[in-house]
Amino acid sequence: MIYLGVAEDKPTEGRAIGGRAGGGGGTRTGKGRRLVELDALRFVAAFAVMSFHYLAASRSLWNEHPTTLFSEVNRLTTLGILGVELFFLISGFVILMSVWGRTIGQFAISRVARLYPAYWFAVIVIFILYRFSGVSGFNPKLDDGEYLLNLTMLQGAFGVGHAGSVFWSLWVELRFYVLVAVFSLFGITVRRCLVFMGSWLALALAAEFTQNEVLVFVFLPRQASYFIGGMAFYLIYRFGARARWPWLFVAASFAMSLYVAQLRVGSRVELIGLKHFPAPPEGVIVAITLIYLLMAAVALGWLRWLNWRPLITVGALTYPLYLLHQNVSAVLIPAYRDELDPWVLAAITMGVSIALAYLVYRIVDKPGQRLLKAVLEALRARVRPARGSRRSHRASVP
Repeated sequence: MIYLGVAEDKPTEGRAIGGRAGGGGGTRTGKGRRLVELDALRFVAAFAVMSFHYLAASRSLWNEHPTTLFSEVNRLTTLGILGVELFFLISGFVILMSVWGRTIGQFAISRVARLYPAYWFAVIVIFILYRFSGVSGFNPKLDDGEYLLNLTMLQGAFGVGHAGSVFWSLWVELRFYVLVAVFSLFGITVRRCLVFMGSWLALALAAEFTQNEVLVFVFLPRQASYFIGGMAFYLIYRFGARARWPWLFVAASFAMSLYVAQLRVGSRVELIGLKHFPAPPEGVIVAITLIYLLMAAVALGWLRWLNWRPLITVGALTYPLYLLHQNVSAVLIPAYRDELDPWVLAAITMGVSIALAYLVYRIVDKPGQRLLKAVLEALRARVRPARGSRRSHRASVP
């Protein structure tokens, strides 16, 4: 059956029905093909953010504007700030894939197990670093109770600062998960996806132009377009390029993304000045366009040739890399900036950050996900009504 330009939950040839996110941050389709191209894009996003922080944004660590130290690449590294936006696009794609065909309990367990082990480790490391060393860069200046609250990842709801400055994006992600979870209670169908995406986009626009606090908190006007765009790309991936309505949502989300990205980058330029933050509007347009083109390439299957198995691990280590890379720089850059060439020091800091992220993934994140998921599954089994006593909710598939 076809309506709204989309074949109703009937994938095109070679597409998988009801794909889901795999452990360790990788992505698998329902037929088992891992979307290694998304693993690669995750690392691209993380590397862009790391480059932005090391080579464009950390004046307090270098004691001068890093865009001056690394002037040869400053028009690229300043735009690395938009690596987070690529993460949001990927998240929209993966989360819709993850929730489709799952119960809300399964979805919640998969997300909690995915996010928290590495996050808890990062909060503990940051607490130890700033309590028991002389490191001062990026010190969140939190008391013990605020660090404890940070372990919940809900500190943003209470007006408490983030232990890591990049944690703000996790608070955004959590609110996106809640929206998707509520949506899934109604049963996920193609028609309902389109209605959800259209309603959210309209409410996000209303929130942006009214700046109503409740609307802004719930509907995420500065990030909604990326999540919606990612969801639209998943529908294209699942149902094929001839599905008309998802492309309209891609176009709408792209337009809104250009607007909010200009605001985000423009606020930096206004604060620092174009001389020290050379990210002109045309550069932002190029960066957002490239991000959307990369996701379109994933949706259309043009990046399937990226099937190099090590990319699976590369994609998995991006989460601990994202969480901890700023703190690594806070330790290394002030200690060696007067002794090493800036390019050498930046390269060493990147190498150490990636190596540490790999160790965290292997020793903490991967086994932690497995353990936490097992514990949560066991708890869910204990509290779930006896089989057959009540029909459990499942995302409906027409």
